[in-house]
Amino acid sequence: MKLDVIKLDGKTAGSVELSDELFALEPRADILHRVVRWQRNNAQAGTHKVKTRSETSYSTKKIYRQKGTGGARHGDRNAPIFRKGGIYKGPTPRSHGHELPKKFRKLGLKHALSAKAAAGELVVIENAEAEGKTAALAKQVKNLGWKRALVIDGASVNEGFLKAARNIEGLDILPTMGANVYDILKRDTLVITKAGVEALEARLK
Repeated sequence: MKLDVIKLDGKTAGSVELSDELFALEPRADILHRVVRWQRNNAQAGTHKVKTRSETSYSTKKIYRQKGTGGARHGDRNAPIFRKGGIYKGPTPRSHGHELPKKFRKLGLKHALSAKAAAGELVVIENAEAEGKTAALAKQVKNLGWKRALVIDGASVNEGFLKAARNIEGLDILPTMGANVYDILKRDTLVITKAGVEALEARLK
């Protein structure tokens, strides 16, 4: 598929041929869901923790005699049945991550790119370069109509552009190796530089 290339000032800069293997697939929600779930589970801290009956601060003395009270038999106040007692089988620190084959992860990224292309939310720019002035870049972004955009550059990101974009709300920049399904789907507009397109095609083929 062919797409027009623009500059940051809005002027056209020719066109680029996009690979159908990456940008013209029929997006599948089940594949995207599995990859996003894998990403978010791996990012989860898993530091949740409750106190068991051996960790609560009550005395371990038997609270009343075993027989003759007419009540239930109990040991100490740390038992899970009591208020502020230990929690039975509560959460403990653990990893929520799980495995997902590399081929499937690669397929998920292809479907994410295709979903943006199919929705008309894909923009290709000539390059992502700036002089480090936030006000100038913010004006260009506003004129282009990007409200929540992700910019994917080549192998590295231009230092001036990164500095200028740092304080612009809703604008994020990633190198090609940082491109991922969750960040792509989270933004309204996906912006890729010509170098980014070449690098993505080399990475995913």
